[in-house]
Amino acid sequence: MARATRTELPPVRGRLRSRWAAAHARADDVPQWAWLAALAVPLTVLPSSVWRLASWFFEEGTHDMRGDLPAWLPGWAYLVSLSVLSELLALTAVGLVTRWGEVFPRWVPILAGRRVPPGAVTVAGASGAVLLTLLWTAAFVTQAAGRTLTGEPLPADFPSRQGPWQAALLNVSYAPLLLWGPLLGAVTWAYWHRRRTPLR
Repeated sequence: MARATRTELPPVRGRLRSRWAAAHARADDVPQWAWLAALAVPLTVLPSSVWRLASWFFEEGTHDMRGDLPAWLPGWAYLVSLSVLSELLALTAVGLVTRWGEVFPRWVPILAGRRVPPGAVTVAGASGAVLLTLLWTAAFVTQAAGRTLTGEPLPADFPSRQGPWQAALLNVSYAPLLLWGPLLGAVTWAYWHRRRTPLR
């Protein structure tokens, strides 16, 4: 019985691997620069996510900080959810250069196998690029001016209560977010330019 299970596993694994590879394979006519830019987008988000989780884990004083969070939501759950959601949003840029940005995958209900509407993707990508560029540029400008995005003064001990090296690490971790919007905009432009003609 155990031997039969072992012989059945490789084909299943092989099918999953081939489906994953097919879904994430580089689409036709994608320029090399667009491919690299799309792969770079999730990497712009990763440092801030890692810093956010590491700062909560290692800094004891941050465990009790609630801010504007609802009482039922633990701080760690918020940080993990925010980091995971940010990475998932960033990963959508990869869809602009792979096959699942052109044809809905099989696991999508109702739409499976249908053509992805290029206009909707282009509008969503361009809107996201503009919003992300404005958001992170404003965040860095207001922080440099000693203010929050809402215009309130930053605490005197912001961004770190434990030394200048943590402040530097915070800035280094969040600085790549400035590239998220422009990179997404460039990849969206390449997607629109490539998909103006009917899908072959």
